[in-house]
Amino acid sequence: MAKYKLEYLWLDGYTPVANLRGKTQIKEFSSFPKLEELDWWGFDGSSTRQAEGKSSDCMLKPVAVFPDAGRKGNCAIVMCEVYMPDKKTPHPSNTRAGIADDPGTWFGFEQEYFFWKDGLPLGFPTGGYPAPQGPYYTGVGYNNVGNLAREIVDEHLDLCLAAGINHEGINAEVAKGQWEFQIFGKGSKKAADEMWVARYLLARLCEKYCVDINWHCKPLGMELDWNGSGMHANFSTTHMREVGGEPYFKALMAAFDKHKEEHIAVYGPDNHLRLTGLHETQSIDKFNYGLADRGASVRVPHSFVNNGYKGYLEDRRPNSQGDPYAIAGRIVKTIQTVPTK
Repeated sequence: MAKYKLEYLWLDGYTPVANLRGKTQIKEFSSFPKLEELDWWGFDGSSTRQAEGKSSDCMLKPVAVFPDAGRKGNCAIVMCEVYMPDKKTPHPSNTRAGIADDPGTWFGFEQEYFFWKDGLPLGFPTGGYPAPQGPYYTGVGYNNVGNLAREIVDEHLDLCLAAGINHEGINAEVAKGQWEFQIFGKGSKKAADEMWVARYLLARLCEKYCVDINWHCKPLGMELDWNGSGMHANFSTTHMREVGGEPYFKALMAAFDKHKEEHIAVYGPDNHLRLTGLHETQSIDKFNYGLADRGASVRVPHSFVNNGYKGYLEDRRPNSQGDPYAIAGRIVKTIQTVPTK
């Protein structure tokens, strides 16, 4: 038997954006623990805006487990849902428990963010601005990406791969100090679990570099000519990949238009600052789709049309602070309103 460090992670009760919380439990296992071997664990919900002090107990239900190469020894990350003390009732802050899940529904999340230090994006000069946007997207060289960001994103990539997260790539983004990573998963809960753990690994990694991650969708404000941060959601279902067709596609887009307000409600706070119709976005009060159009609400890839309206679509409205559980759940809920026969 070996002692394992188990880092239990959960989402707290802060609004409009939940924070990741974590605490470590030590237990013995003969080999890397399986999900069914992990126990529920309690915590003080009064310190996370999830309970009152006079009745503070909340419970953590393990839902996914990942190897943790970022700590010494035998280590694992345990993603959890928050439940009430009866272990039967999901806590109101538990956005994962109530979403529809289907292994045939695939998601690819594109998480944008800013590295942030001393109140500014990494690489911004004190009291001023770097050269305008243009050379930073997929940029190479010190003048474009500095000497620290690439070291962090490469290490983060390695940590995600070691954890078994289906990390699909990284790139420097349009604004100075802005980067992106992509996570793919089959099933809304699996994809969102992996995104939350990837976020955790990045934030934890940055602690040793004395750098923060700014997840806000428009940290420099809407009045300045700098791109905001999204978390574009690429999605497909078995029907979209195998049957598809133009009539179904148009019915699906009509449903997305009909439910646009419900989507925006869970696509991340302050999205009105980002979805302005500028900087590769559509206005927040409108819905449209377009072939290869990064200024549309939903981008339709050429491959989708060329394959008989089969494949995946990209919803570009979710922002960088959005909860991937809520985003994936809303997309699936809208898809389910469209008949497939």
